[in-house]
Amino acid sequence: MSRHRIALTMASGVVSALLLAACGASTDNSANTGAAAPAAPGETTVSAGGGATATAGTSAGSGDMVGTDMLMAKQTSDGMGTIVTDAKGWTLYRYDKDKAAMSMCTGSCAQTWMPVMAQGTPKVMGVQGKVGTITRDDGMKQITLAGWPLYRYMGDTKVGDMNGQGKGGTWYAATPAGKKAVTSSGTSSSSGSGASPSSSMSGMPGM
Repeated sequence: MSRHRIALTMASGVVSALLLAACGASTDNSANTGAAAPAAPGETTVSAGGGATATAGTSAGSGDMVGTDMLMAKQTSDGMGTIVTDAKGWTLYRYDKDKAAMSMCTGSCAQTWMPVMAQGTPKVMGVQGKVGTITRDDGMKQITLAGWPLYRYMGDTKVGDMNGQGKGGTWYAATPAGKKAVTSSGTSSSSGSGASPSSSMSGMPGM
């Protein structure tokens, strides 16, 4: 074999080796630098305080404890007068069976009637009753108005609902003074929104 042919053969071998190495490096680099797949909608987690996590977009009315940093007076348009809402406008209720500085709504009751927890020192807007807190059995601080612990009702599906009004003859929307909300006729057993809770919630405690 001539020297010229030997030189061409060696050069071809070197080029082939370099091409193979370049392809391998490109493949490895692509695998190592690929970005993680984005989370599916609703799977993003956010801090919920105390190191816990919660799924972004989770409904506040999920049968769990809820919190607020403000109590506001809201005038209703159906003869119920003025009631108290949280910072987002959800109706807040009081429970006739509660005792001084003690909530009697625990266990399954608290899944339907969600205790409203204090986020810092709650501010007030148009509320005259004394705002305070009680410590529940789990150590959480529940907001009180005129001594009555406050709750949100799971059957209220949108801001402005009052589906819990008069439930069981013991649950009533709270007034800015901490009393029971009543209609202009003096009764307190009607549902202010006129809407009934979803049939899928029938059978839930207190529903």
